[in-house]
Amino acid sequence: MKNLVIVESPTKAKTIGKFLGEGFEMKACMGHVMDLPKSTLGVDIEHDFAPQFEKVTSKKEVISELKKSSKEAENIILATDPDREGEAIAAHIIELLTKDAKIVREFSRNKDSHFPRFKRIVFHEITKEAVEEALKNPRDIDTNLVEAQTARRVLDRLVGYKLSPILWQKVRRGLSAGRVQSIALRLIVEREREVEKFKREKYWTITAVYTTTNKQQLAANKSEVRSQKLEVEFELIEINGQKIEISRVLNLYDGQYKVTKTIIESLDGAKKTVADSSSKEYKISDFTKRETKRSPQPAFTTSTLQQDASRRFGFSGKRTMSLAQKLYEEGFITYHRTDSVSMANQAIFSIRNYVEKQYGGKYLPSKPRFYKTKQKLAQEAHEAIRPTKAGVLGLEIGTQLGKDYAKLYELIWNRAVASQMADALIESSTVLVDSIENKYRFKANGSVLVFDGFLKVNPFGISDTILPEFKVGENIKFENIEEKEHETNPPPRYNDASLIATLEEKGIGRPSTYATIISTIETRQYVEKEEGRFKPTPVGLAVNDFLVENFSTIDDIPFTAEMEDELDQIANGEKQWVPVIKEFYNPFEKSLKEVKDVARVKIETEETDEICPKCGAKLVIRTGRFGKFLSCGTFPKCDFTKALVEETKFTCPECGGKIVFKKTKKGRRFYGCSSYPKCKFAVWKLEDLKKEQKSH
Repeated sequence: MKNLVIVESPTKAKTIGKFLGEGFEMKACMGHVMDLPKSTLGVDIEHDFAPQFEKVTSKKEVISELKKSSKEAENIILATDPDREGEAIAAHIIELLTKDAKIVREFSRNKDSHFPRFKRIVFHEITKEAVEEALKNPRDIDTNLVEAQTARRVLDRLVGYKLSPILWQKVRRGLSAGRVQSIALRLIVEREREVEKFKREKYWTITAVYTTTNKQQLAANKSEVRSQKLEVEFELIEINGQKIEISRVLNLYDGQYKVTKTIIESLDGAKKTVADSSSKEYKISDFTKRETKRSPQPAFTTSTLQQDASRRFGFSGKRTMSLAQKLYEEGFITYHRTDSVSMANQAIFSIRNYVEKQYGGKYLPSKPRFYKTKQKLAQEAHEAIRPTKAGVLGLEIGTQLGKDYAKLYELIWNRAVASQMADALIESSTVLVDSIENKYRFKANGSVLVFDGFLKVNPFGISDTILPEFKVGENIKFENIEEKEHETNPPPRYNDASLIATLEEKGIGRPSTYATIISTIETRQYVEKEEGRFKPTPVGLAVNDFLVENFSTIDDIPFTAEMEDELDQIANGEKQWVPVIKEFYNPFEKSLKEVKDVARVKIETEETDEICPKCGAKLVIRTGRFGKFLSCGTFPKCDFTKALVEETKFTCPECGGKIVFKKTKKGRRFYGCSSYPKCKFAVWKLEDLKKEQKSH
């Protein structure tokens, strides 16, 4: 008889199957085989919130195959992912295959269980060594993890199914609410309101240019002397001993934002300063050099990977996790849902050996680097995201899977390998220049990369800024002094990277949920992206304001973060899940009853100049399930609607037509020609559109 190994996906089954012999049969359960019903609440509130899990309808054939294979198997090995969700899937598979709803408790707590065929194995990378080691050390189902996942599922179902009908009644039909999604929406709305009320202020800086053609000794190679023309830009930093740069702090929702400007607030004042400072004589008052170290960052966590992929490639969190899932299942990276920054000793020494072989001993620190996780909740996946083999490069991934997989893999590879490399050494220099009577002080900074260290594989765009060899007390003559106009900027709207960072910082959601949180509020049309940054729609504003006013507990950051902590405590066996849910539900139920008498919320609309052909009223812009559209302003009295075409100021570089905003079937916005399908020009990003305009 064979051993039956059950995993989630066919790709994972195929990869693991390569490492196992003929005595093993691989089967994929295709994710959850049991879930709460879609059409009803599925939670028995009167009986300790018992979840009414049932077979997933679409998995009938899969379940049938699993049952058939299990009858012929000597052992049933559950190799689902090493987190709460994977543990819950494993528990449900046991329940289905034994037809016993109490099996999970018996199996996990009774060593003499009458179901000895079931074995749970976990591993954090899909390699031959890891899988074989896991097979040697099977364990029981961790009921604490299962109960934590059950608690999250029940909690989110209660919020979604109880709160969504209220939104239908008080805001608009078809809306839905989510526990953690509502917090993400609130962050975006609060930031948008700060942007709206921000008052821009003009200010000026003063810069002076100094040019020298003397021979200069280069700090990067102290024995080399070159004759070169250097142009150094100095910035005015003090007038009569007073610093001209000032800053003030704005109090944003549960956070701060610093606005920096100078005391020169008018063009007239700037010109007077330029005229006066240009008439002065100057001398070098201070010139210092120091060598600084720059250390590598630890390998990626789920959050930092999503943030970096967003910044570098414009990937959404959902896209990043999809690519990482495939890389994990193909055996190229370790498990990608993790809060940990630590790496296994074996992996560290493997990377160190690779670095020494490829780059030489000088690129290795004297001792291995060990990183500690700052996040208090890191406990599920015990390693950071890293390549399973340091010798596998992005070129191989690109050939096998495609360029986006290669880009993400290289990002992971660079960060993990760099984490075990030597510090970069940078020689920094600062020069201060004072007017003879000490009224004006100018400053210039320089830096030269002395040793690249970890930057060899993970560069950050550092470029040399070389300063001449100044001597304290010597006179200096500026070639030109001029003013530059600036304007204070409002706090930036959130993008994928900054929103994920904020959610993590505030303890909202967990590694596996960040991407889903963001994609959900986008799909619901509560937010839209404008040049890569999130902006709430009128519907999103209405939903947020209603929830904040009437469900302050649900839509509160400290409360939501505390709830996440309690779910972690359940996972650690420190709390029971039913009392946690009961403590949440009682005040929540009270709020549901109180809100019935609240007035209906009006969704703000934007009036246009177009006239309704049906009744003559003006058309307004509304937001529906599939985005913005034009509707009669008298709705529901008049039900006329038509598609909204959002034009841009750009023309098509291929046919000269108008460029408009378009959306894919999945709701992703892009720039396309209004003459489609006659002209099929389209680009995703504004920068790409501008490049196309210039090239044509």
